[in-house]
Amino acid sequence: MLYHVSDKPDIDLFEPRPSDYTDEPVVWAVDDNRLRNYLLPRDCPRVTFYAGPDTSADDIDRFLGLSSAVVAFESGWLEKVREARLFCYQLPQEGFFCLDDCAGYFVNRKAVKPDRVEVFDDLLAALSARGVEVRILPSLWSLHDSVAKSTLQFSMIRMRNAAARDESGLRLLQSWAGLLGPTLGKRKHPS
Repeated sequence: MLYHVSDKPDIDLFEPRPSDYTDEPVVWAVDDNRLRNYLLPRDCPRVTFYAGPDTSADDIDRFLGLSSAVVAFESGWLEKVREARLFCYQLPQEGFFCLDDCAGYFVNRKAVKPDRVEVFDDLLAALSARGVEVRILPSLWSLHDSVAKSTLQFSMIRMRNAAARDESGLRLLQSWAGLLGPTLGKRKHPS
């Protein structure tokens, strides 16, 4: 089964659209295994990853632990994630071909009529139901950089919307200071 996730409730026909990643207009879809990467608001930056056949045991231990897949987003997006409603259109597989196996991207050069639509009102519950570990972080950049250097399979989506590296680094340090509680709480910290 293939899917297209949208915040639009009334799509009767998916028409091919121009893309920076293809030579001609296409309809985009994702497979069932990578649907998890799109169960967040469209513009929400995220780092998603899972183990592939060439992923090292060290990277599995370091990044995944017992989880099969992780979807991480910034804490600044939490309210939008909680309030979002998404429409998951189920698409017939005919005419689609795989463009990127790691990302689960499929494209079709012809218009596609969806078979049905499922509404997701609770995105965190939808991710949990798919067995995904959700990580909500003050900043994505450290994880982004570490995952990019790993042997994991990954997608980093809408990172242009992530908090700036320098701002997010300050928020991350402030967050760590808050986690350390009483030890650092007695000292004055720069704001």
